[in-house]
Amino acid sequence: MLQSVVVAIVRACTRFASLVVVLGLLLSVAAGYYAARHFAINTDINSLIAQNLDWRQRDQQFDRAFDRDATILAVVEARTPEMATAAADALFAKLRDDKTNFQSMQQLGTGEFFEKNGLLFLPTDEVAKATSQFESAAPLIEIMAGDPSIRGLTGALETGLAGVKRGQVKLDNTARPFNQIAQTVETVLNKGKASFSWRELVSDEPLSDSDKRAFIEFKPILDYNALEPGKGATDAIRKAAADLDFPTKFQARVRLTGPVPIANEEYATVQEGAVVNGVGTVLVVLLILWLALHSSKIIFAVFVNLFVGLAITTAAGLMMVGSFNLLSIAFAVLFVGLGVDFGIQYSVRYRSERYKHNDLRGALVLAAKRSAVPLSLAAMATAAGFLCFMPTDYKGIAELGQIAGVGMLVAFLSSITVLPALLKLLNPPGEMEPVGYAFLAPLDHFLERHRVLVVGGTLLLALAGLPLLYFMKFDFNPMNLRNPHAESIATFLDLRKDPNTGANAINVMTTSEEQARQVQARLEKVPEVLRVMSLDSFVPQDQQPKLKLIAQGAKVLNPALNPDQIDAAPTDQENVESLKSSVDNLRRTAGDAKGPGAVASRRLADALEKLANGDEATRNKAQDVFVTPMKIVFDQLRNALQAGPVTLSSLPPDLVSAWKSKDGVIRVEALPKGDPNDNDTLRKFAAAVLAAEPTAIGGPVSILKSGDTVVRAFIHAGIYALLVIGLLLWITLRRFVDVLMTLVPLLVAGAVTLEICVLIGLPLNFANIVAFPLLLGVGVAFKIYYVVAWRSGRTNLLQTSLTRAIFFSALTTATAFGSLWLSSHPGTSSMGKLLALSLVTTLAAVLLFQPALMGKPRNLRE
Repeated sequence: MLQSVVVAIVRACTRFASLVVVLGLLLSVAAGYYAARHFAINTDINSLIAQNLDWRQRDQQFDRAFDRDATILAVVEARTPEMATAAADALFAKLRDDKTNFQSMQQLGTGEFFEKNGLLFLPTDEVAKATSQFESAAPLIEIMAGDPSIRGLTGALETGLAGVKRGQVKLDNTARPFNQIAQTVETVLNKGKASFSWRELVSDEPLSDSDKRAFIEFKPILDYNALEPGKGATDAIRKAAADLDFPTKFQARVRLTGPVPIANEEYATVQEGAVVNGVGTVLVVLLILWLALHSSKIIFAVFVNLFVGLAITTAAGLMMVGSFNLLSIAFAVLFVGLGVDFGIQYSVRYRSERYKHNDLRGALVLAAKRSAVPLSLAAMATAAGFLCFMPTDYKGIAELGQIAGVGMLVAFLSSITVLPALLKLLNPPGEMEPVGYAFLAPLDHFLERHRVLVVGGTLLLALAGLPLLYFMKFDFNPMNLRNPHAESIATFLDLRKDPNTGANAINVMTTSEEQARQVQARLEKVPEVLRVMSLDSFVPQDQQPKLKLIAQGAKVLNPALNPDQIDAAPTDQENVESLKSSVDNLRRTAGDAKGPGAVASRRLADALEKLANGDEATRNKAQDVFVTPMKIVFDQLRNALQAGPVTLSSLPPDLVSAWKSKDGVIRVEALPKGDPNDNDTLRKFAAAVLAAEPTAIGGPVSILKSGDTVVRAFIHAGIYALLVIGLLLWITLRRFVDVLMTLVPLLVAGAVTLEICVLIGLPLNFANIVAFPLLLGVGVAFKIYYVVAWRSGRTNLLQTSLTRAIFFSALTTATAFGSLWLSSHPGTSSMGKLLALSLVTTLAAVLLFQPALMGKPRNLRE
């Protein structure tokens, strides 16, 4: 019945060929127009998992409560903490009134509240240590605050040297600060610019990268009609930084990360090189079709048929899912790789029949008769393999399965309607020689003579490799699917190294302050947790003794920071004289001593002498290098001395809104202990937190749950697909042994593919795991062609036109997958790599294992 239906369709389409081609082209044009008008792609990896799962619903609830899903994080980085703060303040001030691109913005960890109350967050003994140093620092600060110039700086230096002479300070204790100052002056003299940090000068330890960063969080106004909704906001931030001359004025840069920039750059990465890869793929496919078909008219017909089907599938896909995701967009490559298979199979069969019967319409009908059952069965089995992913919770692959499954049916229908009609109109010339591979006769005979050896060896090899599957890794971290060279991803990866940034934080939502305290207490007992924070964390402990210490320090330091008058700026000659005076004093203090302090004093004296003997412009540059950050530090000190009592009710609204929503939802945040870039660490952290707080959400929890969801989806879908395809094969083939003939090589190819993945160190991930539904599709299609031919009594299958069609179909598919492998997007590239590997193992199973497994055909009377 199946054969008669396909033959009747081909007869009708070749009889009314012109009408069929016109209708097909009109339908494809309409589909193309619809696709162009409605094309959309969602680059959010989080959307690849179904939204109705309980943990995904908590994620969404968290996003709604705290609006963290549509933000831009501007990371301002400079050579010193002072310049990072100055640059961030300037950027914030410039963009604060921009209501065109931003809903709101706030500085994180800085701003008036933290500058004023920063000392309160230190332990009491550290506050005491810091304030106890105010008395000794006051004279130096008073000199520099009253005379912010080279003259004032050298005056402070001479005051320090006087302390050394009186024995109040050991000379060796000056080695580190003197060397830092000397290094800065030497850099100015040699390169014309330098950076200097007063905070580093007084710090006991070297400053880390995190000390030299400042953060501004923006909530942009998004244009959802654009492919990059946040581009206007990100462009505005970069333009503001350029207008402020970040590199020159602040020796700083701004990098953007967060959900919005990541989504923008994800689309750009997917798009990057797509046109070149697409054109290259088309050219290579044309070459392969030429090698397979040797007729420009047949190639033209197959190519037109391919694009008719692709246009219709694209439009149907958009109608079904609304927008493509990062996995479902691969349907186009799958359609080219698999859809062209039907066209090649039919066309090669047509060429074979045309050689036997030099009658165009008769060859087209006979080709339909010979290929009806294998083509129909291959299309249905491939579509079933894809559609079985629809019921799973892995939305990304479910939508891909839906679109690709429909696409396979579209490709089959167009191959028995539009393609025969096109061939009828084009009337390609007849064939001069048989279509097949006679040179493979020795391999045919080898597989027939050594059947047991080939089948047994292959099965033993596959079984021997099964223990390798224990070491199969699944990369659950979706960030590893992104382009690490993109600014937003590179910035995120840098921030993730610092546990204080909260890049891998887990959150627990509560509805009361008391409940938040209970959650915080429970999480602090979890060994895998480094630190727990909540809104209470911003109310410092032991405020009264700290405030008393700060008040005492303010009495000492405020007069020095706020002198009654500021001296008039010195002339250059006065600066030169002050430099020379300090040079003499440094050398006298060092004398002939050999200790580190004396060596540093002489080095600083040499540097200051060269500065004094240089030109005025160089001295002005050196003055700016020291005075600009000094003014910033003095402003920060003035603010820090104004600390007052902090309560929950006195916290800034922006800070409160980050931890408590308008609806009263309070979040508690936990940070992981150990390497935050290690997947095993994150999984253990997530599992431990979930054991203590089952409703926890956040990046590591999403990674853990997403991985479980994906693995479960593929197990279920694999079982569904095998059952459906097995049933379909049983209905058509009516022999259990024949069904096994089709499925066993498929299972062997899948096992070998996974074993090779372990050997070459290729982990599975959210993207490349798509290779396995494809393995079902390609594998079942190719194997069905052989099984049906074998059942009809065909022998020496490697020499037939069927092998030619399968080989060139595989080449076309490999070309499509190769274009994915060359993508600059890591997720897409890993997908192409595993697809190519699975294709190689599947093709080997078809061409070598399958003929040996089937053996000689049965008696045709059976």
